[in-house]
Amino acid sequence: MTGEAITEETLQASLHDIRLPSEAPGGFAAELAATLALACLGALVLGAGMRLATVRARPPDPQSDLTRIAALPEDARRVALLTLLKTHAPDRFEALKQSLYRPEPLDLAELQAEVARHV
Repeated sequence: MTGEAITEETLQASLHDIRLPSEAPGGFAAELAATLALACLGALVLGAGMRLATVRARPPDPQSDLTRIAALPEDARRVALLTLLKTHAPDRFEALKQSLYRPEPLDLAELQAEVARHV
């Protein structure tokens, strides 16, 4: 660079035209693979969207919960029964809540009977 200003004619003469290749590298096979990949991605997105739009929440089934709870150990069963009672009969859970902090645990048979009455 000489520090001199260049003229407009010199500037325009030094510009080169951008020439893109008429065919992409890889040819038709590369274009086909790219199209196929985009189509698969679109199908996956569309399928996931349709699944989210059509999945319905299954209604809670207290009887299946009770059979699942029956297989738990005693302490876990007590907690699960209290959670089920809190979900289905919050007023009855509030009445039992004060007895949760006593040194002796709630009677499991009494708690099961309470859940059976209200669920």
